[in-house]
Amino acid sequence: MSFSDLPISIDPPFTVLIPTFNEQENIPELLRRLVEALPVDGRSPAPQLLFVDDSTDRTPDLLREAAAAAGCPLSITVLHRDVPEGGLGGAVVAGMRQAVGEWVVVMDADLQHPPALLPELVEAGRRQQADLVVASRYAVGGSRDGLAGGYRTAVSGASTLLTKGLFARELRGVSDPMSGFFAIRRSAVNPSELRPLGYKILLELAVRSRIRKVAEVPYTFGERYAGTSKSTVREGMRFLRHLLTLRLSTPAGRALAFGLIGLSGVLPNLGLLHLLVRAGMHYLPAEVVANQGALLWNLTLLESTLFRDRRHRHWASRIGRFWLLGNADLLLRIPLLALLVSGLGMQVIAATALTLIASFAVRFLVAERMIYVPRRAAPSSVVAGIGAQPVPVPAASVE
Repeated sequence: MSFSDLPISIDPPFTVLIPTFNEQENIPELLRRLVEALPVDGRSPAPQLLFVDDSTDRTPDLLREAAAAAGCPLSITVLHRDVPEGGLGGAVVAGMRQAVGEWVVVMDADLQHPPALLPELVEAGRRQQADLVVASRYAVGGSRDGLAGGYRTAVSGASTLLTKGLFARELRGVSDPMSGFFAIRRSAVNPSELRPLGYKILLELAVRSRIRKVAEVPYTFGERYAGTSKSTVREGMRFLRHLLTLRLSTPAGRALAFGLIGLSGVLPNLGLLHLLVRAGMHYLPAEVVANQGALLWNLTLLESTLFRDRRHRHWASRIGRFWLLGNADLLLRIPLLALLVSGLGMQVIAATALTLIASFAVRFLVAERMIYVPRRAAPSSVVAGIGAQPVPVPAASVE
């Protein structure tokens, strides 16, 4: 069943999206606090509780059992994923495809995020006309007391500094980019444009979505109610990979990476040119041959790193276009090289390096817009979660 097949009559004011992974000990208390925090007066639709579950324990069974009693005013939907693609971030994206209402509020299931703050996050967004409202441990009045031990506190602080340093422009107004507790306006997000990796989904949303204004609400990060933390060294490595991927997803980041890869190609170019000239070849045809070696070097690196996720054109088309681009700029570089060497008396190696630098901007723009064109994103309304099984549960009591 696709998400669009689910019967939805009147949209609730917002969806509370809770990714779960083996949280069976927390579910009863979490549901109790959610019902307490989201009173329903009967005159307007109640918020939707949407659990996106990747558990291997009894978490989804407990959710269904809790909703099977009578009288719960909240609508509960359980979306169990057989394949937990993208980790916690992937669970949030899968949930956003099914969420309804103007806002989606994301929170953890371990009760370190206080359910009582849910209405305030949505109200702050409406009042300040923001697209994103972050529950922040670092805003005035907030606290991170719930972090267990000095090690986690140090890791959290260092990760925050690193993230804000790498994405200073994208994270303006966000004091806590590592927060997993936030509200986002649904119209500001196209889930099909998101590429989550691991559990820091707020960073992914802030960088890739259409966020015009950010608001913050301070909160105290509580202690985990039960169970164990999902933060591991493996998740830390996924986070670092995610940072690199996101940085390369921006035009400035790709231009820098393209330049570094192109710069690395100068070495094989100059090395091969030096060998050919010493062997007696004239410097102009030697440069043409040396350029082929540099092109092979650059193409290999670009295909395996920077444009790895943009290789949807046929390989022959990509290679042909790249080789055409790399040799076409010789039409500009060779006359310029001859002018610099024969006309101005520059050394061959220095003149070649100068012409390579001059061609960088043209190469990057052509590669970005004509060779490795991004795949057009499908509309979010027609994209279903991979391996997801949505299970709508009737409103019922959680007593």
